Amino acid sequence: MKQQQPAMRIPVADPNAPPFAPLNQPTNGGAVGEFSTGLCDCFSDIPLCCLTCWCPCITFGRIAEIVDKGSSSCGVSGALYSLNMVVAGCQWRYSCTYRSKMKAQYGIPENSCADCCTHFWCESCALCQESYRELEHRGYNVSLGWHGNMERQNQGMVVPPPMPGGMTR
Repeated sequence: MKQQQPAMRIPVADPNAPPFAPLNQPTNGGAVGEFSTGLCDCFSDIPLCCLTCWCPCITFGRIAEIVDKGSSSCGVSGALYSLNMVVAGCQWRYSCTYRSKMKAQYGIPENSCADCCTHFWCESCALCQESYRELEHRGYNVSLGWHGNMERQNQGMVVPPPMPGGMTR
């Protein structure tokens, strides 16, 4: 007789938790050492799949901005990706470097050869996996960019009211 597997539980967000964890720290939801979703889970988010298929430069630019912690903009990174794609056809090399950066920040073991092959053969799937699915699983809203996520995080902080300066009589 075949035994039924238990139903999958959907985790409930902790209302006291910060909006997201910094990139260099693992979260409870994503174990250190692995991506939270598989490479071929592209169709779990159809709008992302379509965006990445038709405009991979946008998906890549958003990844790069968050992985670089705002030091590069989505537009510049996306333009460089497009330039690599149109001129040399080797955009996968550029995006592979960001997969390596992301893995280093999350403590995921790096395999340079496998990562390059993943980006060469499955560029769209790799971008979907590391961008929205992984970053959003870690609490980022990728479409807001780095600065938008920082503002979102700081909205939860209480700022004391300004105090009048100096002594008054």
